[in-house]
Amino acid sequence: MRLLVTGGCGFIGSNFIKYFLEKYPDYNIINLDKLTYAGNLNNLKEIQNNRKYKFVKGDICDTDLVEKLISEGIECIVNFAAESHVDRSIKDASNFIKTNVFGTYVLLEASKKYDINKYLQISTDEVYGSREEGSFKENDPLEPNNPYSASKAAGDMMVRSFNRTYGLFTLITRSSNNFGPFQYPEKLIPSFIIHLLKNEKVPLYGDGLNIRDWLYVYDNCEAIDLVLHKGKSGEIYNIGAKNEKTNLEIAKFILQEMEKPDNFITFVEDRLGHDRRYSLDDSKIKELGWTLKSEFYSTLKKVIKWYKENEWWWKSLMKY
Repeated sequence: MRLLVTGGCGFIGSNFIKYFLEKYPDYNIINLDKLTYAGNLNNLKEIQNNRKYKFVKGDICDTDLVEKLISEGIECIVNFAAESHVDRSIKDASNFIKTNVFGTYVLLEASKKYDINKYLQISTDEVYGSREEGSFKENDPLEPNNPYSASKAAGDMMVRSFNRTYGLFTLITRSSNNFGPFQYPEKLIPSFIIHLLKNEKVPLYGDGLNIRDWLYVYDNCEAIDLVLHKGKSGEIYNIGAKNEKTNLEIAKFILQEMEKPDNFITFVEDRLGHDRRYSLDDSKIKELGWTLKSEFYSTLKKVIKWYKENEWWWKSLMKY
């Protein structure tokens, strides 16, 4: 298979590329990444000389470049490319609309033009909005509550339209919050770890009782792989972990593991439009044969250890 992965220098995309090349050594991957602040070539340092891998710096909004790459025998596209930080979208949503909506459109148009076999859109549980009880199913209405999740929902609808209107083979995965190595320091878990490594207090929004479901990135990579190979055209697949924790629980566990007292938590003004709880019904992907392999707390311990041992990686990103 000849695969175009977009946004492959980001957190989930880079982990996916490494996982994929190890599992399928005969596959070829082209990684198209704009290298925004969250894109990092160091994430893929260990495979940069792999003859089955090629990096191209560029923007998914660049129609000419996208078409040129796809015309060179690309069979499938996995689109990780996205602006993804909620706080940044609240301050200025323009880049989110451009990349997450228009960029998706450019990829879909090129996919249609060159008749690729499959297009897989990487989405998020945030498109469903917040839910106090129960879990979201794939056919539930989308009710995004911030500009980031709204832009991702719009991208998903664009994907749906190309499947229904043009018959393009499309797939969508919506995963819960990922964690793992190489995650950009602005995200919750690496942010907490790095603050404590710098002997700084952990900032916690509001009362700290917002609930997220935590999915180890390698489990997500396995699920995406399964959907790419066995998913049905036009379908959406939730990827959850049933590891629902409050942000306060996460903070206290990391404090304990890093031998810091509870007074290293500082509560800050809540985020605008802060969703209270996310929860996914993942029965559909389990029917494809996916099972969660990682236990949350033991895996989180390993992730804390990774950030401790890889200061070279995250210190190069600290510009504040």
